[in-house]
Amino acid sequence: MPYDGEYAQYKTIKRLVENPRIEDLLKNSKIRRREEDTGVEPPPTVDVKPSGRTPKYVIAIDGSKQETRVENGFPGAEIGYITIAAVALDVELMKTLDAQRPVSPKVFRETEKASSSDSVFPGCNVVFGEDVAPRISLRRALFDHLKSERIWSDGETFLETYEALLEYKPLSDAPECPYLDNCPDAKAHRYSPSKGAFECPCPEKQLLYSTDALRIHERMEERGSNASIFAEIMQVLERLGFINILRNLEQKNSLSSLKRIAFALDGPLAVFGQPAWLSAAIQKELSRINRKAKTVNGEDVLIIGIEKTGNFQEHLVALDTNVDGSVGKIENQTVMLLTNGYIRKNIVFSDSNRPYGEATYFGRKFFYRSKAGSLIVGMLPFLEDGHKNLDRATPDQFPRLADALSVLDELHCSRYPNALIPLVAAHAEAAIPMNLGAKILEQLARELMGTT
Repeated sequence: MPYDGEYAQYKTIKRLVENPRIEDLLKNSKIRRREEDTGVEPPPTVDVKPSGRTPKYVIAIDGSKQETRVENGFPGAEIGYITIAAVALDVELMKTLDAQRPVSPKVFRETEKASSSDSVFPGCNVVFGEDVAPRISLRRALFDHLKSERIWSDGETFLETYEALLEYKPLSDAPECPYLDNCPDAKAHRYSPSKGAFECPCPEKQLLYSTDALRIHERMEERGSNASIFAEIMQVLERLGFINILRNLEQKNSLSSLKRIAFALDGPLAVFGQPAWLSAAIQKELSRINRKAKTVNGEDVLIIGIEKTGNFQEHLVALDTNVDGSVGKIENQTVMLLTNGYIRKNIVFSDSNRPYGEATYFGRKFFYRSKAGSLIVGMLPFLEDGHKNLDRATPDQFPRLADALSVLDELHCSRYPNALIPLVAAHAEAAIPMNLGAKILEQLARELMGTT
């Protein structure tokens, strides 16, 4: 890394260009060129038409995060603000108002009911209260936040939802003790997580939390940015919020209401990073709740993940692009279902024998060019074991696919490319403005932390 104001010399470029080993490596690399892209066989289309059914409500969930530097006498000190928003969009009211245009914006805003959850977590060189290390503060802050967060005032907390998912974690996958560096007993390096706060089984009797099993604290960087762990916390909160809604409906004997509700989640139906084990737990809990709801409603729960960016979105755009650069190669209302073989060959290059996303996904992807021409990478959940067989891709492996297509057609948002109205609304509730927002949050942290 250069010093501030120091600029790179051209001699480094000369060495790289003339290095025979680098030249040999690059010559032997395989690049799929643009003219070859046009020859890629797209996934087979399936004859599935939108059902024409749309739910009464679509509940969309999205999150946002902002890392903020603070002045506390230590270099690089930071905290992370995280906000999660859920928006319930009244689709029936929206369609009624749409037929009565022009409509007052104030009246149209009544189609949306929003709620949000805001939190702050310590990063590098920041401790909360009397804690002796940032990692301890992070663990406690996460546990306390889940313990205090709930959607219904008389409903289950996020912590209770998380601990229900913790029941699915295999006993063989025991987490490491977070006090490993100072642990006097090597045999106690791994432990069986319990609910709530409890004592470590080693002689030190240190305080542990059920949320330590997420292992997010293990990646905490003591000498730099912790953007990655804030991202992991955000995705956990998004997924817990969604499962929390389902579990509360179950506990209130209101699973019949799921017949009128669809869920739209920003991003893939997956959990990445240290807490990836949650993905399998979520899939099992979804299957359990879905079986119970299906006996009441006669159909599966409708859950749609939308992947707005990344390799799959780029590949879909490439499939839709002609050699001359024009778009529209894929006809509107075309559905393409993806197999593991297609993904490994054309999107995520790999010779692995393991199904794509086996350890991280609780749903599978499909491509759809909507009625309005939007290019959508959608996902539907694994609700039965047969849905997870990626060696084939048939409509019966995608729960309520025809209804999902109707939602994607009906809720197209023309404001942004390939956008969905409920996710745009949820993002508007959750998003922290990158410039002004960062400055305000930095000022807030400085004023509040400066008093201690």
